[in-house]
Amino acid sequence: MLARGEIALGYPLADGQVQPASIDLRLGRRAWRVRASFLSGKGRTVGERLEEFAMHQIDLVPGAVLETGCVYVVELSESLALPHDVSAAANAKSSIGRLDLLTRLIVDRSIEFDRVEAGYTGPLYAEISPRTFSVLVRPGIRLNQIRFRRGHAEICDDDLRALNAREPLVNGEALINGGLAFSVDLTPRGESGIVGYRARRHAGLIDLGLTDHYDPADFWEPVRPGRHGGIILDPSAFYILVSREAVNVPPETAAEMMPYMAVAGEFRVHYAGFFDPGFGHQSTGGAGSRGVLEVRCHEAPFALENGQMVGRLVYERMAEVPDVLYGAGIGSNYQGQELKLSKHFKAI
Repeated sequence: MLARGEIALGYPLADGQVQPASIDLRLGRRAWRVRASFLSGKGRTVGERLEEFAMHQIDLVPGAVLETGCVYVVELSESLALPHDVSAAANAKSSIGRLDLLTRLIVDRSIEFDRVEAGYTGPLYAEISPRTFSVLVRPGIRLNQIRFRRGHAEICDDDLRALNAREPLVNGEALINGGLAFSVDLTPRGESGIVGYRARRHAGLIDLGLTDHYDPADFWEPVRPGRHGGIILDPSAFYILVSREAVNVPPETAAEMMPYMAVAGEFRVHYAGFFDPGFGHQSTGGAGSRGVLEVRCHEAPFALENGQMVGRLVYERMAEVPDVLYGAGIGSNYQGQELKLSKHFKAI
């Protein structure tokens, strides 16, 4: 696609930018502070909507702070000229979701976030809204990624059950209904007894270009269950929790995390939902990997119980097995993970 010009690059291709089932998208040079989130809508471009909603333009070249509670639109370095039978979907990268940094792709003439219709030709933009931590960004930083699909790639439940029979997808009973269901693990860990982390409000600035840098205690507080075993989610807070199941994504498949169902609870369980081929797979050093859950509830406090179903993995067929799989061999940060913060923080 790169060679044919279906993906155009504003900068030279970066090391590791092409992932096993996606390509990372990079921030360009310009951003706009906007007064509201928006979609371009049928027949309109993002540029036209920016004329309505932009408050001021920001140069990212020297570095710029995106502040909590504000909405920004950033031009991306990459653009597309897709074939008529190829569509695309985007999602925030894992590290970005774990910072409560809402990042969504918007494109011209679209009525959906994070979706690109087949045959789309045009620029790409990211809508970015820091919910908890203000962040420092520069051109070239990768906040989201995009996958390309030809035809219907989703694996139906019957085929998913057959795949699970050949190669278990979880370390226990596989509950398959509209994808592979997974639940939250609120079992206390070690002497500390923690089950997750809750973000501290009014913490310091996070430079997205730094890794293994920040002291977690300055940004997070531990979460421990109540005496009845669950936790109560505060609508004003953001949590990092972990799935009870260790997940396996075989090399010939990819997966995407989806909400379980609207009636399962008034909370959102993820911001970053792509699982690459080889995630948790024994051939890449995984032997099953937990799914980290970025959790925020909606209007009212919500009691979350250990083992409660919170999401599902929808598996898709790859066109072919990738040459390189997710894992330690390509510097993947979360292979074999348990409860883990983003790569910007020092290990606990």
